[in-house]
Amino acid sequence: MCGIAGMQTTSGQAPSSSVLDVMSDALTHRGPDGEGNFISGATGLVQTRLAIIDLETGDQPLFDDEGLALVANGEIYNYLELRREFGEHTFTTNSDCETPLKLYRRDGSHFADALRGMYAIAMYDPDGERLLLARDPFGIKPLYYAETSEGLLFASEPQALLATGLVSRDMDSSAAGELLQLQFTTGRRTAFKGILRVLPGETLVIERGRVIERLRRAALPSGAPVAVSEERALVALEDALIDSVRVHQRSDVPYGMFLSGGIDSSVILACMARLNDQPVRCYTAGFSGTKVRDEREHAAHVASATGADHVSIDVTEDDFWNTLPAIAAAVDDPTADYAIIPTFKLASVAAQDVKVVLCGEGGDELFAGYGRYRAITRPTWLGGRAMRARGALDSLKLLRKETPDWRDGIAAAWNKKDGGKRSRLQRAQAVDCADWLPNDLLIKLDRCLMAHSLEGRTPLLDPAIAQAAFLLPDSLKLKGRVGKYMLRAWLAKHLPEAEPFARKRGFTVPVGEWIAGRGSRLASLVADQRGIQEMCNPDRVKALFAGLGSTPAKRDGQAAWILLFFALWHQHHVLGVPSDGTVEEVLSA
Repeated sequence: MCGIAGMQTTSGQAPSSSVLDVMSDALTHRGPDGEGNFISGATGLVQTRLAIIDLETGDQPLFDDEGLALVANGEIYNYLELRREFGEHTFTTNSDCETPLKLYRRDGSHFADALRGMYAIAMYDPDGERLLLARDPFGIKPLYYAETSEGLLFASEPQALLATGLVSRDMDSSAAGELLQLQFTTGRRTAFKGILRVLPGETLVIERGRVIERLRRAALPSGAPVAVSEERALVALEDALIDSVRVHQRSDVPYGMFLSGGIDSSVILACMARLNDQPVRCYTAGFSGTKVRDEREHAAHVASATGADHVSIDVTEDDFWNTLPAIAAAVDDPTADYAIIPTFKLASVAAQDVKVVLCGEGGDELFAGYGRYRAITRPTWLGGRAMRARGALDSLKLLRKETPDWRDGIAAAWNKKDGGKRSRLQRAQAVDCADWLPNDLLIKLDRCLMAHSLEGRTPLLDPAIAQAAFLLPDSLKLKGRVGKYMLRAWLAKHLPEAEPFARKRGFTVPVGEWIAGRGSRLASLVADQRGIQEMCNPDRVKALFAGLGSTPAKRDGQAAWILLFFALWHQHHVLGVPSDGTVEEVLSA
């Protein structure tokens, strides 16, 4: 896992070494084990390295005999199979990231089609002075770019682009409105004007500092659900799960996992326990002394059943007030997902023991775990409703401008055609895989872990899993009020101690409870913050915080959390206020 960045100028002159150095410095937290750089013609590449595979010869940039240069962030899980295909004697390192160089010589701009893994890759071809940027199909690894008058810049994080001074810190008010309503932003644009995402599965071809071609690789198989018996589906799922977890464990450094006690992470633990001779190291977060459900007792029971080495971590109210500014600073592509708080704490503890953790992201999207999927499959007269029909701040009279525009990105993803073959459930899953997954859950995972130089891997987001899960009949995903039916059925057979069919409440972080305790003190601090004033009615914001009470209504608590996070994010990333200090200290700056 690493940080990558670079520039290709429009003038043909070499990019400024100081610009490359600034971006490299901004990404040091992603790769503290080393750094590399390369300049040729109008193109410059930099990388900061977190050494995971090939600790001795894997430093980047990587080159081939004909002058190709590559920097990458991620892991190519099928690198051993690819090396055998090309012949071991043709490689000069043991790095997984040398394989894309061989694939480019064979497949040209479509080199990423043969890769199985999570990756953001930048490759320079001196023949024609072409720069290629590629991102994995699920968008597990981030990659951003900006086209300026000087040329095209790219980086693993927006804050590296902002640090150059060549890209404005101006906020895109439309994207900010989407963020406040959805808690994330959709599509290519980010919350910053001029900073764009390389889309999941996309490869950009760049010449003279401008994008000249875009290629796209789909994450999900096409077509309608395929009829299959439950027995056959379980066999196929078993093969896919074991195969995916097996290759996701390829590492030259110690690894562990995050265990929530839920279905997805329990499935991963069951597979890891079968594949490892030593006890699996797993980490679970909980919230002592609050009103939310604490997962740790159940997680400890599941861990014990597999012989795992279980670490219980308490996330406290002090953690919330003391670390939230640092979290907002780390999550530069903002997602107001309160799960960033325990994820950040888990990463800080796990990073003391291991350099890699396996995580359960993707199970709800591929196996249909969300309650909204049941609603989308029902007709309107039976309570069915559109995807994300209601915004988080709807009807609270907090926003200066309340329009339905914030749904445009979701609507565009919903209306994307697949030849009319997909079921409504599949379409809903595809919408979440297009935006919610890469622009919320995976940003949260990437930034919180990389802030502590910890690599996160997601075995459920793998082509083998997607093939086994997405084409299942709807009836094997949803059974009555039960989602993720097939994953639960597999877990019931292989780790029944996880109680996969027991009724469980969703994962919750007590942010509303914590904020309510300081509501009156936060009211003016949040309402007076410049970003809040631009987007919201200050008097209504003050009234919201002051009126939270000891047990705030769920919607009010959620709204207060979103506004507090946005205020801290804007304070640091737009206004440039340092994130050192507590919530109140930073907002008072």
